[in-house]
Amino acid sequence: MRAVVMRNGALVVDDLPEPVPVSGQVLVKTLACGICGSDLHFLRHGPSMVALSQAGGSSSTLDLSRDVVLGHEFVAEVLDVRADSMTNAVPGDRVVSVPILFGTLPPSLETVRSLGFSNESNGGYAECMALSGPLLLKVPNGLATEHAATTEPFAVGLHAVNKSGVTSADAAIVHGCGPVGLAVISALRLAGVRTIVAADYSTARRRLAETMGATEVVDPAQEAAIDAWARVAGWKGPQIGVTAPLVQFEAIGVPGILDELMRRAPRGGRITVVGVCMEADSIHPMFGINKELQLQFVLGYTPEEFAATLAHLAEGRIDAAPLITGRVPLDGVADAFTALADPDRHAKILVVPNN
Repeated sequence: MRAVVMRNGALVVDDLPEPVPVSGQVLVKTLACGICGSDLHFLRHGPSMVALSQAGGSSSTLDLSRDVVLGHEFVAEVLDVRADSMTNAVPGDRVVSVPILFGTLPPSLETVRSLGFSNESNGGYAECMALSGPLLLKVPNGLATEHAATTEPFAVGLHAVNKSGVTSADAAIVHGCGPVGLAVISALRLAGVRTIVAADYSTARRRLAETMGATEVVDPAQEAAIDAWARVAGWKGPQIGVTAPLVQFEAIGVPGILDELMRRAPRGGRITVVGVCMEADSIHPMFGINKELQLQFVLGYTPEEFAATLAHLAEGRIDAAPLITGRVPLDGVADAFTALADPDRHAKILVVPNN
């Protein structure tokens, strides 16, 4: 099968052996796979990401001197189902899955692999994949294949909003309107948040933010997002014994952003960090202490949130169409990584391996 391989810090198209499913697995054909910001980061900062993960206690044995096939935002068609696959999916079904592969059943920590970030199991930048039968979710008939491929990134936004504790009585600010920020905006709208301020330097991203549900969009070069919130919410500044009904989402991942959000946050404010900063950063804890800020870091989603997101897409509560701005075959993936550096040109590019 053909696949895009991350090899020696570059992306190359090569022929690889087709996966051979073992107990509890099925063979699928990749229909579409989104290019995620974490894929871009991994190509550029792979050694740092691996080192930091391991330093933080990860059991990952990922070896960047060996091939890696990226891609964890996928939708696929079932090709072959083993008798012991533990799924009701049949050949021809379209499926999505959390990007985890069980090497054994019952699963064990030693044999679980992260699809798209593994030496042993390829991700969705390939014509075929092996997936875990128990994790498969069938794509409802009415949902477009391309839209099903966005289940994973929209689930990230749903998880961030759930972890933030935001309610319909709160206002929200989303700093950064890339795919993750847009997913957060969509989830905030679903949560009934009535004031959603979105900030991004890109004109195109601000337009997308409005489409996804932002009620106020600002260019940070013209107006700070916190000032826009105060303006539209009528916030008059610190009040004795009053906690600001505001939750901010940091979806940029650039050094210095978090400290600035803490510096300007209102008393009792909450900050949820969903952007991935790949460099060392520093904050002034006194900003948080003096104002009793709540700081929450988030990663991924639960299986329940992943399934709920698929249902939101299928029922039309989330419209994925505006997020998808491009499609490429395997031979176009390397160029697509470059194109995604321009926020006014693209938001989400889908890889179509079998095009």
